[in-house]
Amino acid sequence: MSDWRAAPESLHLQVIPPSVPRVKPRKPHTIDLDRFLPYRLSVLTNLVSSTIAEAYQRRFGLSIPEWRVLAVLARHPGLSAAEVAELTRMDAVAVSRAVARLVAAGRLRRAVSREDRRRSVLSVSAAGAAVYREVAPLVLAYERDLLAVLDTAARAALDRTLDALTTRAAALSATPPIAHTPPTRARKTR
Repeated sequence: MSDWRAAPESLHLQVIPPSVPRVKPRKPHTIDLDRFLPYRLSVLTNLVSSTIAEAYQRRFGLSIPEWRVLAVLARHPGLSAAEVAELTRMDAVAVSRAVARLVAAGRLRRAVSREDRRRSVLSVSAAGAAVYREVAPLVLAYERDLLAVLDTAARAALDRTLDALTTRAAALSATPPIAHTPPTRARKTR
């Protein structure tokens, strides 16, 4: 069984423990980052991604975007770089750079689509599949260790919550940003 902790030195990231007093915002429209969901999700994502990255960065020279592209194409072969960016919500430039490096390293193959000759599609090469087969057990072991603090019911609730939030965020991203701004107070006229 693979152990993600066997990766080179783990990162020494400082996470603010629950015992640290939370500072209440002073102004009504000041964001309490300790409670602000987008911030908390970003911190969690960065912490998880950077810790998992230790399992593959030094050993295979993969960046986080390269691993994500490789993992997505292992699951969904035949996507274009634009489709990978859309599926993962990664920046298109980051995906394009990751694809270029993976193709240059022989870990991805690029081919012209049979259906649309203007479109190129990507697939994992034998070398890329070999890397994926070594990294996947490490990241799955990390996921198991991370989720070990949750019982079965909490895991199911987390899955439902993430699905609901992802669906809602996708719906909100399809609406104009002005619809999300808080109402402003009317100024008193003198």
